[in-house]
Amino acid sequence: MEIVLAKGASIAIGGMIPALAIGLIGFKAMEAIGRNPDASGKILPAMLIGMAFAEAIAIYALILAFTG
Repeated sequence: MEIVLAKGASIAIGGMIPALAIGLIGFKAMEAIGRNPDASGKILPAMLIGMAFAEAIAIYALILAFTG
């Protein structure tokens, strides 16, 4: 029973926090591009890399939930 709760908690927390992080990264990037459209070439790659790192945390949580 404890293992099932730990798996559920790991996927719940591991999915919720990266989702919030991805939303904030996108929100701030779009806000920055709105203020300075000429900097979009510098902001978009950094935004995508940040989103990829945040998504990696969710994938690790998913792997832990199914293998741990």
